[in-house]
Amino acid sequence: MRETHFRTAARTLLAALATLGVLLLGIAPAASAATAAEGEAGSGETYVIGTDTTFAPFEFRQGGDLVGIDIDLMEAIAEDQGFEVEWRSLGFNAALQALDSNQVDGVIAGMSITEERQEVYDFSEPYFTGTVTLAVNEGDESEISDWEDLAGKQVVVKTGSISEEVATERQDEIGFEVTALDQTTTLVESVKSGNADALIDDYPVIAYGVQQGSGLVTVGEQVEAGDYGFAVNQGQNPELLEKFNTGLQELRASGEYDEILNEYLGAEDDGVDPSSFWGLIVTSLPSLLNGLGNTLLVTGISFVLAMVLGLAFGFMKIARNPVLRGIAITFISIFRGTPILVWAFFFYFGLPPLIGVPVNIWVAGVMTLTFNGAAYIAEIVRGAVQSVDPGQAEASRSLGLGHGKTMQKVVLPQAFKMMTPSLINQLVIMLKDSSLLLAIGFAELLYQAQQIYAANFRVTEVLLIAALLYFIAITALTQLANYVDRKVNR
Repeated sequence: MRETHFRTAARTLLAALATLGVLLLGIAPAASAATAAEGEAGSGETYVIGTDTTFAPFEFRQGGDLVGIDIDLMEAIAEDQGFEVEWRSLGFNAALQALDSNQVDGVIAGMSITEERQEVYDFSEPYFTGTVTLAVNEGDESEISDWEDLAGKQVVVKTGSISEEVATERQDEIGFEVTALDQTTTLVESVKSGNADALIDDYPVIAYGVQQGSGLVTVGEQVEAGDYGFAVNQGQNPELLEKFNTGLQELRASGEYDEILNEYLGAEDDGVDPSSFWGLIVTSLPSLLNGLGNTLLVTGISFVLAMVLGLAFGFMKIARNPVLRGIAITFISIFRGTPILVWAFFFYFGLPPLIGVPVNIWVAGVMTLTFNGAAYIAEIVRGAVQSVDPGQAEASRSLGLGHGKTMQKVVLPQAFKMMTPSLINQLVIMLKDSSLLLAIGFAELLYQAQQIYAANFRVTEVLLIAALLYFIAITALTQLANYVDRKVNR
């Protein structure tokens, strides 16, 4: 019961990019993800599977690991059928875009089988029958205990979902107002803040959130709302689809299928109360620290590369050669004049059809931050060099030093002292900009926080913990950079 707002547009864009690559560069479309994975593995069958990590209990992060009904089910089928799985946790829409561009071989993400989707994808046999439920704030169940009690109430649903269809069908009969919002987390926050009286959404998702201390309770009867299936591109990977169906039958026959469902939909008793704040810290900190590590690493790599490019383009912009100046001006104008998210999407989703091979998400993230940061560092370098008093260069040349020695001995030492504070600031900006990479599924700190609160709906508490980690990291990084500045430029 997932939204597909961007799928058609993204598929059209990627097809256009692939066609452009073929026409202009003579490049064949990207090889299948399975082919690339087999090449890396060297032996055996390895399939790259895309998923969404914001749809607990079907897929989510727990202790830094990707878990859930979909994950365990696919792993069990892979073991039964003798193939390997390489996971790409991208987010639902991003996973479908990756499937369209052949960066993954299939997608399992609590995806409803609909007629519209069957025109684009081939689906497995249904592995789960979904239901939608009504949920209200804990303590309000005496006022709203069934669907008939919604008369005159404000109800929120997820845009483009089966829950919206169910609400629309019952709206006129019962007489309640419906507001469509973008995601389940927003629905929960609307009810908790009092802006809505109730929500209608997928039962497994809401039930898991209740278990984790979301502050809601489910009421009324559940409404059957469709089947979930595993999807591959139409006409591609039929053997993978056959293995999935065969493995699913085997799991159901052996009872392992029911064991997987009961693990996530049954009562939880792991010794830690997930509804308490301490329980939230215990369960979420490993994932957040893992995200923080990825944030620092991608920022560090990108900053080093951005410094190299920024210095080069900064000197090129003040060069006497008009060709070099033109190249530098073009580069700086392009990357300063376009949003960083555009380049994140381009490098990860748009580039593979043009070059004929998948782009690793780390490569896409580093390229995005590097090129954007290099454009700003180039301007910092240019400004610092031109800020040095021209009279000093003239005096240096009058003493017999050439242009190169003048730059090396007189201008650049002063310029580097002036640009250091701006470079420190740019480093901090790049660290914060790394949070935008969550849009392509890069597992940095904010992405991990999003996965956690998407599962337990405790948005405020999770974001406060993430903000504290960002503050500690940025403060420590700034202090370290200032210490280096004092030692080097004293």
